[in-house]
Amino acid sequence: MTDRRAALVLLLRGPGGAVRVLGAASVVAAAVVEGPVGAALMLLVLAGLVVPPSVAVDPRLDAAYGVGLLAAGWAGALDLYQRISWLDVVMHLVVTGLIAAVGHLVVARATGAVVDPVVPAARRVRVGSVGVTTALGLGLSVLWEIGEYLGNTYIDASIHVGYRDTIGDMALGGLGSLAAGLALVSARGAGPAVGAAAGRGA
Repeated sequence: MTDRRAALVLLLRGPGGAVRVLGAASVVAAAVVEGPVGAALMLLVLAGLVVPPSVAVDPRLDAAYGVGLLAAGWAGALDLYQRISWLDVVMHLVVTGLIAAVGHLVVARATGAVVDPVVPAARRVRVGSVGVTTALGLGLSVLWEIGEYLGNTYIDASIHVGYRDTIGDMALGGLGSLAAGLALVSARGAGPAVGAAAGRGA
């Protein structure tokens, strides 16, 4: 099997593979419905969707993360955040947590800079892993809010920003990432062998 075919098989494997197919179709659909801006947004989403297989993310997390990214992308493309008041709360809480969890696995397995959170470890190490996931989510939330501010200032004044909104979004992102960190250290599906294999492949 060639490297290209092996990579394609990896991307299409499991429920996450189905989500990635939907992501590719979404790029085309967004180009038709929303034009170049919508297509560009979905291309960013698609880029995020191909990350989990590279570090052997659990298939359930892979699929949930992919669905979350697609939902967030379409909500933005269709202006659903302006129409549904509670949607922003759900996205910051849930999607930020999913991204932080995958991000933690990427950092652990691709670089070895932190402990793999799904490998059994002492309690103090697990507590540290929860802190890493939470910190990643908070950092991503800050970057997102900076992006919203820059977008409001230089691109489109209709992008909603405000002190209360910014603090609330970051708090929700941190809370969701804390929950994601707790879920990661409670999971044992990947096991030490998978984490070690991912580390060797980096």
